[in-house]
Amino acid sequence: MRSSSFTPYQQGSRQSPALKDASDFLRKHDKLAGLLPAVTRLAALQADCATALPAMFGPCAVLSYDSEQLVLAIPNAALATRLKQQLPKLQDSLHKRGWQVIAIRLKVQVIPKVTEEKPPKQLQLPSQALTALASLHQTLEDTPANRDLKAALATLVKRHRP
Repeated sequence: MRSSSFTPYQQGSRQSPALKDASDFLRKHDKLAGLLPAVTRLAALQADCATALPAMFGPCAVLSYDSEQLVLAIPNAALATRLKQQLPKLQDSLHKRGWQVIAIRLKVQVIPKVTEEKPPKQLQLPSQALTALASLHQTLEDTPANRDLKAALATLVKRHRP
């Protein structure tokens, strides 16, 4: 690797709080602190690739950059085919930004998205609705045709009463 062409990532107001927390964690940990320059370098390369490519390539990610060879992760073959047409433009743009990239390889792989797990939605009925359902349960005739409806209404009211 040639470090002379590398321009370090400039920390500024554009940095997200999560990234700041992660970098602080790496910086403070003795054994992981050595990863920070590599992480910073790959983050800068990812940002430069995102700037050079059209928005449709947003799901693509930098996997590695070693020996002047860039490896990009692409979520599907169709996008990889389109990206192959953009590689000369990407390589030229990266050269202008100081990256010595002599080859770009594409690797089709699913890029997992980290999502927060949301609790299941709970139906919140207003007290006026609960009162109306309880009243309906009380006023329905006790007939075989209404038995299931009355049972469902009773369960619903019981489940949502505070």
